[in-house]
Amino acid sequence: MKITIEPHNSNWANMYAKEANKISQIFGKDLVDIYHIGSTAIPGIKAKPIIDILPVVKDINKVDQYNSYFENIDYEVLGEFGIKNRRYFTKSDEVTKERLFHVHTFDINRHLAFKAYLIEHPDVAKQYSNLKEALFVKFNGDKENYINGKDSFILF
Repeated sequence: MKITIEPHNSNWANMYAKEANKISQIFGKDLVDIYHIGSTAIPGIKAKPIIDILPVVKDINKVDQYNSYFENIDYEVLGEFGIKNRRYFTKSDEVTKERLFHVHTFDINRHLAFKAYLIEHPDVAKQYSNLKEALFVKFNGDKENYINGKDSFILF
């Protein structure tokens, strides 16, 4: 699968806020918090134009009861999708079929720590952005190689 990366778009925050509101309404009192994660949440770095959203819920095992609500707002329900104790949903543009949103519910600590670190260290965020751009060019947008290429940086 091919991907694209783009310069930071200030509208990504607005897109996140609108979608986060919908997701918050679905989970209601089972929601603890909701976060914009991933590269679109880091000002000034390049990213795949897909908004990653991380709802924190009281009980991961209750998430499945909300699947039909996600389907009603055009999400594809993918279950654990290869990661134990995760629930994963995707939403694509109806016309272009390009992915717009990823919703992940699972261990949040790693994602939040990575985001905070990049925001607090803009020089490292720039290195990460440069790596992403180089991987995109090197692998001609191949998603699997792009993701695998970022692993050693993310796991530092």
